[in-house]
Amino acid sequence: MDPSTSASASNLARKRSCPGQPKKLVIKPFKQKPKLPADFEERTWSKLKSAVAAVHAKNPVNCSMEELYRDVEDLCLHKMASNTYSRLQQECDAHICSRLQDLQDKTSNPEIFLNQMETTWQDHCNQMLTIRSIFLFLDRTYVIQARQLYSRRPGRCIFAFSTLRGGGLGGWGGTSGVKSLWDMGLALFRQHLERCFRVPKKVVQGLLLLVEKERQGETVDRSVLKSLLRMFTSLQMYTESFEKPFLAETTAFYGSEGMRYLQQTDLPEYLQHCDMRLQEENERCSQYLDAATRKGFDALVDASREVDLRRMYTLFARVGQLDALRLALSEYVKKTGKQIIADEEKDAEMVSILLEFKLKLDRVQSDSFFSNESFANSLKDAFENFINFRQNRPAELIAKFIDAKLRMGNKGASEEELESLLDKVLILFRYIQGKDVFEAFYKKDLAKRLLLNKSASIDAEKSMIGKLKSECGSQFTNKLEGMFKDIDLSKDIMLSFRQSAQGSNAAMRVAAWDTLQARSKLPTGMEMTVHVLTTGYWPTYAPMEVNLPQEINAYQEIFKEFYLSKHQGRRLMWQNSLGHCVLKARFKKGPKELSVSLFQTVVLMLFNDAETLTFKEISDATAIEEKELKRTLQSLACAKVRVLTKEPKGRNVEDSDTFIFNDDFTEKLFRIKVNQIQMKESLEENQATTESVFQVYNPQPEVYPPQPEVYPPQPEVYTPQPEDRQYQIDAAIVRIMKTRKTLSHTLLISEMYNQLKFPVKPPDLKKRIESLIDREYLQRDRGNPQIYEYLA
Repeated sequence: MDPSTSASASNLARKRSCPGQPKKLVIKPFKQKPKLPADFEERTWSKLKSAVAAVHAKNPVNCSMEELYRDVEDLCLHKMASNTYSRLQQECDAHICSRLQDLQDKTSNPEIFLNQMETTWQDHCNQMLTIRSIFLFLDRTYVIQARQLYSRRPGRCIFAFSTLRGGGLGGWGGTSGVKSLWDMGLALFRQHLERCFRVPKKVVQGLLLLVEKERQGETVDRSVLKSLLRMFTSLQMYTESFEKPFLAETTAFYGSEGMRYLQQTDLPEYLQHCDMRLQEENERCSQYLDAATRKGFDALVDASREVDLRRMYTLFARVGQLDALRLALSEYVKKTGKQIIADEEKDAEMVSILLEFKLKLDRVQSDSFFSNESFANSLKDAFENFINFRQNRPAELIAKFIDAKLRMGNKGASEEELESLLDKVLILFRYIQGKDVFEAFYKKDLAKRLLLNKSASIDAEKSMIGKLKSECGSQFTNKLEGMFKDIDLSKDIMLSFRQSAQGSNAAMRVAAWDTLQARSKLPTGMEMTVHVLTTGYWPTYAPMEVNLPQEINAYQEIFKEFYLSKHQGRRLMWQNSLGHCVLKARFKKGPKELSVSLFQTVVLMLFNDAETLTFKEISDATAIEEKELKRTLQSLACAKVRVLTKEPKGRNVEDSDTFIFNDDFTEKLFRIKVNQIQMKESLEENQATTESVFQVYNPQPEVYPPQPEVYPPQPEVYTPQPEDRQYQIDAAIVRIMKTRKTLSHTLLISEMYNQLKFPVKPPDLKKRIESLIDREYLQRDRGNPQIYEYLA
């Protein structure tokens, strides 16, 4: 036996004796980077070009569709997509040009020509669908990326045509050069159709001839009509190329027929013929004409055709049918308004769209309907109907819209234009049923504007409060006015505090010697501004604990002594989460001023004593709640302005991270605002704000005078106070029971839903019923606890 054979056999036996021994695979890189063949692009395109030519010639394609798709994918992955797109466009352009050129010299018989044109169009659609399936990877990668890149270039805009009605073919649009493959085919077809101007002219003449034959009672091929009219719609040529000559021919046809019938028939027969013709035209519109051709009442209002609407109003008035026109207006407003309200994707623009919609209808009402009062009432009822379609959402969005307009930095109009805009918004406010929901959100946003000093104009703010007061009464705006009073009083308190700290009043120095001695120990070079706010007027904010630096603590204690010495029996609560500071910081590049929140201040001041701190060390030193601390550190170390650096690097803050003072911080500006990472208002918070309106009010012993709270300005979390919807529920229950005397629980709940204009949950209704039983307005029947009895 050969020794090598013996060794192999022994190795094989050893491997068989160890069946569990793992096999080791080693993957080694290529010694040399693979290169594409020099003729790769040309060879691959030649194969694709042959396939495109076969599709255009209606011949079988030699290669499989999967193989062709892979070839296109290879070209795109090797950065040859742009050249591939251009070559494909050239092939399609040449083929479409050839087909339409051939049509120019075809038969002069209109019906045969229409059939040939319809065949050409259907062939084009089918061929582009097949080509798109082959070049799908190109369409979904290169085209989309190129269009996105183009849209981001400054000074550029993408114009997109809307999806076409009834034709089943999407609209086409895009950038100046790169369109989707389907849109590219439509653009090329239209381009060559306009160049071969005799072709569309013969098509329109043939279509009008077929319509005329059908009006005269002949049978025509409606499928050809439908297909070619869809072609014009898909190519965005319907209105100019077909609709205008069609309407002109229709006017001439019925004008001539009307004169002839008036001379040959009596009035009843004439009216019967008119009715028959109207039904025929209505069917024609639904069968093959584009929906835009059927210009009914809705289309006239959409297009703001005020002259035509005025003519319609006059004609309806002559025959006493204004009620029908008024009903059509009401239905149009409800239908269109509900579409606006229901479109959640456009919530940010809802109020602006509603204002434009209202302005258009007001113009129609005054110019076309001669300011008819019954039409105005119908408009009002229709707006109230649709604007409450989504319950409380419009109320919230109107409050946010006003907040955006009153906020500082709002670029736009003069004070007069702002006042005019607020008056228009107030009209929408009148229509909403959830005015208490509006108040809750408006109060929250007003607090942010006042405490952050973000209001564009205090005069505009007070003007808006005055408008709400005249609209809803003083009770509605009582708390809002109280917020302004607190801001003014806080300015006076701070002025008095600073004067006393300077010892400008000798009597005050004698009366409060200990306090003045404490003030003499205040750190120099620091100032503090405090807002003292009455609890009942302002939103309630969740208190957040924090270990403040000694300097800030000293200021707080001295201000507290000063305030309580002037206002006996009051209690101050510091809201640390709302404060903000301006810190002076020294970097290698020079000194800077940092505008930061109080939490950011507490964290940064720790780095006066240390260059590096871990997350746990910062957490222990500050005692800030973990989630809030992570947000604060993220804003300092991960945002655009990085006063700190983080190890390891990343966008999120972890418990194991280490933070280092960024001494190499560079920024051109001297004062820099370090934005806090804002928590987006979640659905839960919005829901909490809305549901707080329904909270059941439990009277508590009153404390007099009201207890103020101290708020350094920067509100973030809002929990509104209970509102008065429970009183409306109570009144409705008493009103129903007073009328019915005895009623079952189910019937009472059902009757409540009929009377209440705002949404309410059954548990809330049950709580109000129990409250009325406790206050002896109602009692349960002794034999059946599900039946209530009214107590006179």
